[in-house]
Amino acid sequence: MARDPYQELGVPRGAGEDEIRKAFRNLAKKHHPDANPGDKAAEERFKRVSAAFDILGDPDKRKKFDAGEIDADGHETGRGFGGGWSPGGFDGGRRGHTRAETFDGVDLGDILGEMFGARGGGGSGARGPGAGFGGGFARGADVRAKLEIDLEEAIAGGKKRIAFSDGRTIDVTIPKGAGEGQTLRLKGQGAPGRAGPGDAFIELTVRPHPVFHREGDRLVMDLPVTVYDAVLGGKVEAPTPDGPVTLTVPKGANAGAMLRLKGRGLPDAAGQRGDLLARLVITLPDKPDSELTAFAETWKAKRPYPPKPAPRRGA
Repeated sequence: MARDPYQELGVPRGAGEDEIRKAFRNLAKKHHPDANPGDKAAEERFKRVSAAFDILGDPDKRKKFDAGEIDADGHETGRGFGGGWSPGGFDGGRRGHTRAETFDGVDLGDILGEMFGARGGGGSGARGPGAGFGGGFARGADVRAKLEIDLEEAIAGGKKRIAFSDGRTIDVTIPKGAGEGQTLRLKGQGAPGRAGPGDAFIELTVRPHPVFHREGDRLVMDLPVTVYDAVLGGKVEAPTPDGPVTLTVPKGANAGAMLRLKGRGLPDAAGQRGDLLARLVITLPDKPDSELTAFAETWKAKRPYPPKPAPRRGA
């Protein structure tokens, strides 16, 4: 049988809801298994603290406990053989639907507000699959949140840290090739419950990149080149998610032409990376160049030619 929940949380019987919640929060942070890996004593203490808050954190259950209608384990106390309950609480685990069912979408920032999301619903007599012998204890609520990552992190993978509002921090492992909207499951990192904590589901959002945009598993970018490199050909430096590389611009390159960098795009489901396409953008000097202007006027007079249509996007 569990200890008196007031003693477990270290609060007086007349404690208010805020005092009880504060006591639970401090003890949960101190004894949480994440903060004490491998410490069985801390894990057991955390379970007892959670069980105590299961009673005192629910106004209806606290009222029943204070009136002697349920014990520290949440079981109905004996009311005689004619009252529909057996002495000793052997059938006292019967409960209605748990409130945890309504907290599936709780935000990480609200964990402390409803940290114990798996409270029983009172002795309605509803019998679920876990009724009897305390089997009605529910696991904690699942929690959900969104996590923004950079494009480079989506490609290479890595770790990002999430801070919970109860003081815990968790390192989330970003898999290689993570995609927009992908959801990661962190087992046992949700709200605590009598039958164990729920899970955390983290939805990934890839931030827009100032240089690259994605088209399937390919990346596309605009690559500025000078007029003389476009006419004569030359070597230019191009950015990639893996760092800068040197590209060869062919002679007579037109604006809109695509240069392909194999294996510099996004990984597919099998881990194979797509390509990076560099679209050439021919640039002029910021300030007018008299020699270039004179050359263009002479060239236009001697050898006019019609402009070519721009290549299709992504071709």
